[in-house]
Amino acid sequence: MKANREIRAPRVRVISQTGEQIGVIPLYEALAMAEEAGLDLVEIVPGANPPVCKIIDYGKYRYDQTKREKESKKSQHQVKVKEIKIRPNIGEHDLVTKINHARDFLEDGNKVKVTCTFKGREMAHPEVGHKHINRICDVLEDIATPESPAKMLGRMLSTILAPGAKKKKETAKQEASLE
Repeated sequence: MKANREIRAPRVRVISQTGEQIGVIPLYEALAMAEEAGLDLVEIVPGANPPVCKIIDYGKYRYDQTKREKESKKSQHQVKVKEIKIRPNIGEHDLVTKINHARDFLEDGNKVKVTCTFKGREMAHPEVGHKHINRICDVLEDIATPESPAKMLGRMLSTILAPGAKKKKETAKQEASLE
């Protein structure tokens, strides 16, 4: 962002500190107006032809701009991928506990990677792992959708669940009620 003497355009569109449009004037006149007011001439829209400049306090403008950027970063939610690891011979209660953890992660807006790891002779029965992963997907279908079917990568069977099935179902219900 350019200010005062850094601005190189011969003519600029000027906006006063009160927000009223002054018009397109030569740069030296705009600088003189800003100096007379004890403020700075700041280039707000450099891509315009001619560039749009405003007579404001540059320090305060920068402070407000960084404050707005920090506020917008706070409102953004980073989607993380959380992992739930199971084994083919997992107990019923342990599986329910893992499903509850996955539900918590999905409700927080995170994706969940469900991984079933096979060791030794367990590789002879990959259908057991598929059964567990399909059960997890079925139980969590009210709040999540699988991004892809479970895939075998070496000794691991995995799939990723993304949050948001609830919204799709709600919109489907709303559409059905409208018809």
